Amino acid sequence: MQKQSSAKTKKAVAKRFKLTAGGKLKRARAGKRHLAAAKNRKRKRQLSAPGLISDADIKRMKVCLPFG
Repeated sequence: MQKQSSAKTKKAVAKRFKLTAGGKLKRARAGKRHLAAAKNRKRKRQLSAPGLISDADIKRMKVCLPFG
């Protein structure tokens, strides 16, 4: 008798994305880690706001996060 595989959370995805109440995935924006002196204040402030995963990628990411 074969053992049934259980759903496991992909930890690399879990630490990078967070599920919103509406079921979308929130992510951090790229481009704020270094070379900040070359970017203006407005640009750095807008990079702080979270972004959302595109609809094309959401299905793939939700497979990696079976428990939300």
